[in-house]
Amino acid sequence: MEQATGKAKVVVVMPAYNAAKTLRVTYEAIPKQDVDSVILVDDGSHDETLKIAKELKLEVFVHARNYGYGGNQKTCYTEALKAGADIVVMLHPDYQYDPTLLPNVVAPIKAGEADVVLGSRVLGGNVMQQGMPWWKFLGNRFLTGVQNWVLGRNLAEYHTGYRAFSRRVLEEVPFLLNSDSFVFDQEMLVQTIHLGFSIKEVPVPTRYFAEASSASFTASVKYGVSILLLLGRYLLHRWSIVAQKQFECFPARYRRAE
Repeated sequence: MEQATGKAKVVVVMPAYNAAKTLRVTYEAIPKQDVDSVILVDDGSHDETLKIAKELKLEVFVHARNYGYGGNQKTCYTEALKAGADIVVMLHPDYQYDPTLLPNVVAPIKAGEADVVLGSRVLGGNVMQQGMPWWKFLGNRFLTGVQNWVLGRNLAEYHTGYRAFSRRVLEEVPFLLNSDSFVFDQEMLVQTIHLGFSIKEVPVPTRYFAEASSASFTASVKYGVSILLLLGRYLLHRWSIVAQKQFECFPARYRRAE
């Protein structure tokens, strides 16, 4: 793959689980001139994800069993840091998020305008017209409202899977202490906000189709409850009632850098 222009080394990480039907089209849509390398972590897939990844000559790391979405991301970010990434972009290999928008996602970090960038489906247009189920849309709006209230932010959406991090964020946020489940994404955002890193959102329209991963109603309810419990734990920590290790974000180097 050709070296990306500019000084920042951009590494795309793809947390994959049974992504054989969409992996190739997702990878082929990535603007290679803006990316230095692509790392795929196969989380114990039962289809041909690994075979296709090798055909595409991706850098592949394989879990012997299914560790879960959060467990997959832990390996993604650990290996991206080892590879010397300055900016790490998480891109799901299910082709739901548009890979061609990757330059827009990394631009605020390259410009020094943000430490974290979220690709927002809400800012990208009418998500229900794009195919998001109504019950998922209502859950998204409710949870985002609660998270904004607890965290003192005004983000359009917390629940996107298209996000970019500066190296500094991944070095400072203790993401290895987080869950192996889907709540991992939200734990990382709470930790990021707790440490005072800046977050910017960019519009990212999405696709909803049969091959794209989508949580069931039951799984979505479980996910929502896990977020409310996370926010409760964070408030207990912030109010010095019950200390939570995952929010003891070792801010020593962060303070020195400031």
